[in-house]
Amino acid sequence: MNTCCHQNIASIFSDLHRWRFYHPATVLSLFAAVLLLGIGATKASTTEVIYSLAGDEDGEYADTDLAIDGVGNLYGSTVLGGDFGSGTVWQLAPSGNSWTHTVLYSFTSGPDGSEPYKGVTLDAQGNLYGTAVAGGSGSCEGGCGVVYKLTNSGGTWTQTVIHAFTGGDDGSGPGARVTVDPHGNVYGMTPTGGAFGLGTIYQLHPGANGNYTFKVIHSFTGGADGSSGSAGKMVLRNGNLYGAATTGGAFASGIVFELSPTQVGEWDFKTLYSFRGQPDGVFPYGALLFDRAGNIFGTTYYGGVNGIGAVYQLAPTPTDEWRERVLYSFAEGGDGNSPISHLNFDSVGNLYGTTSEGGLGSGTIFKLTRGPNGSWVESLPHLFQGPPDAAFPYSGMINRAGSFYGATTHGGDNDDGAIYKFTP
Repeated sequence: MNTCCHQNIASIFSDLHRWRFYHPATVLSLFAAVLLLGIGATKASTTEVIYSLAGDEDGEYADTDLAIDGVGNLYGSTVLGGDFGSGTVWQLAPSGNSWTHTVLYSFTSGPDGSEPYKGVTLDAQGNLYGTAVAGGSGSCEGGCGVVYKLTNSGGTWTQTVIHAFTGGDDGSGPGARVTVDPHGNVYGMTPTGGAFGLGTIYQLHPGANGNYTFKVIHSFTGGADGSSGSAGKMVLRNGNLYGAATTGGAFASGIVFELSPTQVGEWDFKTLYSFRGQPDGVFPYGALLFDRAGNIFGTTYYGGVNGIGAVYQLAPTPTDEWRERVLYSFAEGGDGNSPISHLNFDSVGNLYGTTSEGGLGSGTIFKLTRGPNGSWVESLPHLFQGPPDAAFPYSGMINRAGSFYGATTHGGDNDDGAIYKFTP
């Protein structure tokens, strides 16, 4: 199969996990629930499904981070469903004590794209930007994917493809959420394609005529610079871009990187850290999180002491190196496992995230609290249980006014995915 085919991309972002969706409840799950009493399950928090996707035209399989605007509207995507079964972009608007769901755009699997993963990014004018791993044009079977823009004019949303990937040096199968800078430049990653076939980091520069100029600012080689750009949105900080590559690096377990612009319009790539494999983290999928001191926090899908995922910290040093520490290794027996999400802080510095599996079998919300001597203590505020509860959180949460919002690929009333609100 052509390495740029979208089936390969889907396996990176989805198929690896789908076989687990259909495991029946077992006695082991009940035993795990009892074990949770010993690892800090929390009763004070509340978690509620605020919208259950209905499948078909409504959309399904919400493997999406969420964006939120100034009035509290939530935005995201579904990989499947919509008018043509090829995915949607949606808005969830607060209305009193309920929420109103509106499909803003349905993908057709044509030149406009298909299978949009990981949601959208808002710019200062309220436009939405995102990627779809298939559709568009190029030599890939089913299309090589697109970067798109949705513009709102009087309540009508218009979709424009601002780049269609060819599967060549520009990359293919973009599954990562994009970053938009104050000048309207759009940045993202592809997990395949590029000069070495191992993914790219790209920039789209807006022109006066509404067109965008595409530029590859780094092609992954699979060496020390890593390979397969992660699904996480890159962080723009002090003019530099920070992100993760899921695989590759010195120990073939993924890396964290920095890209710095130069005066001649190029970008300098630097590997900040190469994951070393178990008991260190392995395969970072989610976005990075900075604290005020400049430390970086994130999760890995594998690795840690038990090989089923870890939370890590990278701390800058005076010598311009970065010191890594695993803050928590997920454990067998009812704990969460396999996190592929980003993290968030609450107002007092606790870390929150999700695991795609574990708990009662459908994933968890976890909390890390600073303990004595620099340690961190884990607790599980919520264990997803499936319909009518949400299930399988493949993405992280967004924090607004003390509450967190997130999406799950399954669960909800119809088991087609759900949007939930979590209040610690």
